[in-house]
Amino acid sequence: MLRWFFLWIAVVSAGAVADIQIPKTTQAISIDGDLSDVAWAQANKVKIEINSWPSENTPAPVETEVLLLENGDYFYLAFTAKDPNPSQIRAFLKDRDDVWEDDLVGVKIDSYNDQKLAYQFFSNPLGVQADAIENEITGDESDAWDGIWQSVGQLTADGYQVEIAIPLRILNFNDKLAEQQWRIELVRFYPRDVKHRLSSNKIERVNPCWICQMRVATGFSGAKQGSHFSVVPSVVTGASQQRDVTKQAKTDWQTEPNTEVSLDLKWGITPDINLNATVNPDFSQVEADVAQVSMNDTFSLFFDEKRAFFLDNQDYFSSPLDLVYTRNIGAPDIGAKLTGKQQQHSFAFFAANDENTTFIVPGNLGSDVALLAEESTNAVLRYRYDLNADLSLGWISSLRQSDSYHNHLAGLDLKYKFTDQDELVLQYLYADSAYSEELRQSFADSEAGLRLADDLSDPAYFLMYEHDDGAWFWNTEYLALAQDFRADMGYMPQTDFHKFVQGLGYQWFSETSWWNRAILSGDWDISHNANNELLEKEAELFLEFWGPQQSFFSVSLADREKTGPRLNSQSLAIDGNTLMFNEQRLLTFAEFRPLPALYVNAEVELGDAIDYRNNRLGELVQVAPQMSWNASTHLQIEARHTYRYLEADGAEVFTANLTDLRFSYQFSVRSLLRLTLIYSDIEQNPLNNPGLTQRLDRSLGSQLLYSYKLNPQTLFFAGYSDNAYQDDELTSLERDQRSVFMKFSYAWLL
Repeated sequence: MLRWFFLWIAVVSAGAVADIQIPKTTQAISIDGDLSDVAWAQANKVKIEINSWPSENTPAPVETEVLLLENGDYFYLAFTAKDPNPSQIRAFLKDRDDVWEDDLVGVKIDSYNDQKLAYQFFSNPLGVQADAIENEITGDESDAWDGIWQSVGQLTADGYQVEIAIPLRILNFNDKLAEQQWRIELVRFYPRDVKHRLSSNKIERVNPCWICQMRVATGFSGAKQGSHFSVVPSVVTGASQQRDVTKQAKTDWQTEPNTEVSLDLKWGITPDINLNATVNPDFSQVEADVAQVSMNDTFSLFFDEKRAFFLDNQDYFSSPLDLVYTRNIGAPDIGAKLTGKQQQHSFAFFAANDENTTFIVPGNLGSDVALLAEESTNAVLRYRYDLNADLSLGWISSLRQSDSYHNHLAGLDLKYKFTDQDELVLQYLYADSAYSEELRQSFADSEAGLRLADDLSDPAYFLMYEHDDGAWFWNTEYLALAQDFRADMGYMPQTDFHKFVQGLGYQWFSETSWWNRAILSGDWDISHNANNELLEKEAELFLEFWGPQQSFFSVSLADREKTGPRLNSQSLAIDGNTLMFNEQRLLTFAEFRPLPALYVNAEVELGDAIDYRNNRLGELVQVAPQMSWNASTHLQIEARHTYRYLEADGAEVFTANLTDLRFSYQFSVRSLLRLTLIYSDIEQNPLNNPGLTQRLDRSLGSQLLYSYKLNPQTLFFAGYSDNAYQDDELTSLERDQRSVFMKFSYAWLL
């Protein structure tokens, strides 16, 4: 008891601890997971002894010691993680960034000490890496960023140990300083019955900015980044085959071979400014997107960006609204990007030529996707000025332009923290657009046709106030997009509306009950179009619990008045041209880990839903289970299924089933073999769908992929994929597409 008492006293007094000193060494360190190198004797020892989440700054349940060193080129860290029950350590060989639920150790680094952005570097006990960027401006964390750094780990008799080497060249920092003062946090994730987040510093719940609470690390005297240069050539080769399949016959396979050579360049012009350029870039989609059900949805689906050129420093382009959605740029043939930071100024610019032009045509009841067979120029400029840690001003502009089309956008934004608990965000935008008559005619029978013209211009406004003191939280939001506002570079599938949102909630924490955290919250929102006609009014209530076996359970109730589709598609009017429906919905979600290697969840949604095709109210049943099982250290099996059933007027409207299966065998930290199977089965009832032309839509896509990654840019892929479909004419699935592909890229770091 005395040990825990004195440790608790030490934790309580840790809030104002001195800076962490990073000693310099000239001796060599081998990153091999063995801490016997002589240089480690010079290291500063820092303990991770604070349990920061879900507990609030209580003693850590396990011991962790970190050794810190630097040599002017690398930041070295060595973690010794003790465990009273080593058999419970969760350590699996997986692909990079797929180990966030394992035991992890790592570091967060705010290299400008401006409390705006932090790099995250983590490793599991086997050395599998996970890295991310944490953006305090947007509140987002993204593991899409991939740095080139080293980590090696090994299990020991009493825990595990990990060595990490982070090249300073991959960090942006001000090398004009005689000595660096970075904010860092040393972190250990200890997932057992509860997923404990252990830290080297206190995290006060009353302050939602965790980057702001990291300790200052002093060292790296005379550190220089230099004008580093990387050259990454790539070769992609393969062949695809297609054929037409009908009830009467199958045509011969038509083969199309393809070989492409590309080149990516990155130049550190200064330590703070980076230039990326790409020529004939390979933007092939190596890994299949996660399958999504779109049946009875009126707005376009969102897909994550996975392409390296757009992911590098993508946080520099972030703003309060989602104005940069680079999946809109489908097949660019050349691109360039400039990102940088000078003291309080940060800026970013990219431009890319696209072989085709794709954009979302937004409306207030739904959206469409337009495709122009025209090359386009695409560009974004983002600038932010941080007056201090609490106040930031920003500017953003974007351009998309082809022979018959343009969309230009510009705007200002502001983020101001009145206190540690209160924040105000503002954004003003103005857009000018022109769309051809030919494009408008292609959407003549939908709302999109009325949304397109050769001269459109309008503003948009966004205001958000948030309060979060660790217990109470509330928010007020107002978003207004005028009728002719377009943001074609972004993901903004809705326009011609103004929406007011008011939310309120309270959260509890417990150290003694069966649950460790609970939240009760609710919100109310109302939306109108530019003519002040009601689009939607909604009230929601949420109850959430976190409990044993890393379990989470939530239940929500929603009551909404919602506009159905237009009766006359040639008019944008709402009043007198639509029906208003009342939806009452119950949504539950549960997840837990019954075994260290097994994760399961399930979402169930029941209640009213508009049948958009037939403009009536129906009854929805949606069930979506998911499972991830690490069958061994090397083998992972993931399965997700979505079942969606809608009935109206006492009969089935449609039944949709979507299954996504992935089998991954990780031979080592660097190489894996993955089989992906995606099966979709949609059946509509012709007796309850007047005018239905196709009852059955069934498909099966498969992909077999081998990958070897020396690092995120030096890699080899080889794979095979195919697709089969079945409609009303066919009696079984018939393959109509197949392809083989291979990719090789190598990164020269100069």
